[in-house]
Amino acid sequence: MSTEEKSAAPRSLAEALRVRDDVSLAALLRSRPDLVTPVPTDLTQLATRAGTRASVVRALERLDRFALQTAQALAVAADPAPYEELLGLMAGDEGDPAVTAALPRAVALLREQALVWGADDRLRLVRTARELLAPSPQHPSPTGLGPTVREATAGMSPGRIQEILAAVGLASTHDSVSAVSALGELFADRTRTAALLAALPGESREVLDRLVWGPPYGQVTHDPAPHLRALLDRGLLLPTAPGTVVLPREVALHLRAGRAHRTPEPVPPPVEAAATHRPQVVDATAAGQALAALATVEELLKEWDEGGPTVLRAGGLSVRDLKRTAVALDVPEPVAAFWVELAYAAGLVASDGEADERYAATPAYDEWRELPPAERWARLAESWLTATRTSGLVGGRDAKDRTLSALGPNLDRSAAPEVRHRVLALLAGLPEGAAPDAESVLARLRWERPLRGPQREQREQREQREQGEQREDDLRSRLARWTLSEAELLGVTGRGALAAPGRALIGAPEPAHPAAQPEPEGPGDKLPVHHHRTPPAPAPATPAERAAATAAAARLLAPLFPEPLDHVLLQADLTAVAPGPLERELADVLGVLADVESKGGATVYRFTPGSVRRALDAGRTAADLHAFLARHSRTPVPQPLAYLIDDVARRHGRLRVGAASAYVRCDDDATLDEILADKRAAGLGLRRLAPTVLAAQTDPAALLEGLRAMGFAPAAESAAGDVLIARADARRTPPRAAPEPVPDGPPVPDDTLLTAAIRAIRAGDLASTAPRRPGHADGADGGPAAGGELPRTSAAETLATVQAAVLTGEALWIGYVNAEGAASQRVIAPIRVEGGFVTAYDHTADEVRTYPLHRITGVAELADDAP
Repeated sequence: MSTEEKSAAPRSLAEALRVRDDVSLAALLRSRPDLVTPVPTDLTQLATRAGTRASVVRALERLDRFALQTAQALAVAADPAPYEELLGLMAGDEGDPAVTAALPRAVALLREQALVWGADDRLRLVRTARELLAPSPQHPSPTGLGPTVREATAGMSPGRIQEILAAVGLASTHDSVSAVSALGELFADRTRTAALLAALPGESREVLDRLVWGPPYGQVTHDPAPHLRALLDRGLLLPTAPGTVVLPREVALHLRAGRAHRTPEPVPPPVEAAATHRPQVVDATAAGQALAALATVEELLKEWDEGGPTVLRAGGLSVRDLKRTAVALDVPEPVAAFWVELAYAAGLVASDGEADERYAATPAYDEWRELPPAERWARLAESWLTATRTSGLVGGRDAKDRTLSALGPNLDRSAAPEVRHRVLALLAGLPEGAAPDAESVLARLRWERPLRGPQREQREQREQREQGEQREDDLRSRLARWTLSEAELLGVTGRGALAAPGRALIGAPEPAHPAAQPEPEGPGDKLPVHHHRTPPAPAPATPAERAAATAAAARLLAPLFPEPLDHVLLQADLTAVAPGPLERELADVLGVLADVESKGGATVYRFTPGSVRRALDAGRTAADLHAFLARHSRTPVPQPLAYLIDDVARRHGRLRVGAASAYVRCDDDATLDEILADKRAAGLGLRRLAPTVLAAQTDPAALLEGLRAMGFAPAAESAAGDVLIARADARRTPPRAAPEPVPDGPPVPDDTLLTAAIRAIRAGDLASTAPRRPGHADGADGGPAAGGELPRTSAAETLATVQAAVLTGEALWIGYVNAEGAASQRVIAPIRVEGGFVTAYDHTADEVRTYPLHRITGVAELADDAP
């Protein structure tokens, strides 16, 4: 490197950032949004923030496996390290071509994220990242490498070091520093180290083989066996503590053929297709699932229409209420939890906030029901895709060993939206109609985000080795599994493959249609899909983009839905078959008049005395019911059904129940005699007040239920003696907003914010680094004012300097305190001064601004060579 090149090489991360262009800085702030909140005042502050532990940990957690392996290799390389040394650590002595081809991308990614800086001949890992990834006795490196010879011999006596030199055939030295250097050079020499190892007994080589891939530490007794003594005498094992030895890094690298990692992973594992289906079949299946999803959510809210289950004191549904909901929906409890959480995430259900707090539908539910089916589905799918609440956690335990309940606290996982979108994006990269192999999806996600904390993975690996346990799926893997199953339930996928509406929902491009598409079907048809086949679809970021994606999904789904039917098929066994989705009004009335017996492509309703009585309680008459069925049935009304309606209507209302505490009256005293004689009435506390009136010791509602259980058909009446129409009293909460997702760190800044932030950072950096002329604004020693300090001049000096700059056209460095008291440094070119204000071109904002003179703390002229 020439003298000019050396002087131009950056000496710090701040200098490396200073030579970046705006596109590169924008890429950094976009990939690490925590750096822009709040906006740094200059590039020095940006570099300082980029090196903080919290920010570096977050950046490391977002690296893919190969980029992380590259950073780990740099942590055990020299500081700084030339690119050739890093390549040797990654590709080994033989040079893996795949690693060689992928390494420039990994280094560029680390540079972009400000984790690595410097030219290729002097690559430096940010100090905090090196501290996190470098090996130490407390935190072994993920590479499995131990300390260098210099680090391991730091506390060793000089005499012992000289003994090791003599044992390996090296000449003694006058000091320990040169002795350690000579030993390190020996172990770094492949030929000489190979000869040294060849002279060892086989048992000694077996010990080294056990330590070579880590952990590099072992235990020895105070009187080691001869094969261990041979290693200790030659420095191939070095003591680090009483009874503990370590394999030096240089020796391990020789045994590994120069590789820092046993298995470098330069290429992401492909996502494989387990089966393929015709796209039309996928879309039709997904549309059927979407219809079922809408019906399930409506059925859930219908169950809670008059007030749902009570809210636990700690929040959420009780286990018993979740079981009841699962029985009502005819689904397993985990699936019931999913539908409950989905309705909550969509803002369709919430707690009512009353003293006896219950869950109920929100006013937004009524608005949602009026939307076209495709738009209702799109609203649900968007809520699911962006929600951080995770129903798969229901039934598990929290950090305090408390059961996690549906709709309860502690169900938010900030990674959920990202994982859902990424899983669907991977499915979008498969050929159209291809269903993925779930394990290949999980393997790909683990490659893309392997690290969940700098030391957690190392600790888990160590515990697994010690206990011989199989690794349990981490949270991202569980989220991915739940995503695959939930997407199928919701109709985002059909037969496991991503449907067209689901593709639009994530903003993925339309799939290409190759000339020869493999024909279905069968799980034996494995199709590897490489990572470069389809670029990952970026998640819709802005509300406008999300709204457009949701509208596109609804638009694609609408033609797949069948037209609502205005008829049913009545059958002689007191059932009605709806061969498809029904019109809203027909479905509502039929839901009151009959009970749903089975669901699917066709819904079967059954008419019972209880269901007919429910319709009569809601204000319908027998004539209304006959006319309704005749109007909406494609088959004649069966005689048994007509008889059932007439029979229930004839008996309906003969008994009247009102509030005394409660009473029963009937014009037929024989009926009252029958009730009193029935043993089942004992619990109602009935006694006769008059030939046609009975008094009860229970409330009217319980009395109604008791008499109906005995086979009677009583009707409630008001204080005036009129029959009360028991219409479904829809209970609604006050207006409630859908729960806000818990953000996974600061939001990614948009282009407008990035442009403004970069402009402000560059201007602040110009103000802080621009050379100033010596003078009154300088430090006491005649040099420039200390970094970060504002220039200080009197009001008269400030005014005179600014007026002079207006005449000469020179730029000035000023200190300025705004109305909120925030101080900043600026470089301005004054245009005019009048009325106590200076109008100037502000390089910080790249625009003309006006500043009150009394808020300027001081001014200083820039040096002639200032940019």
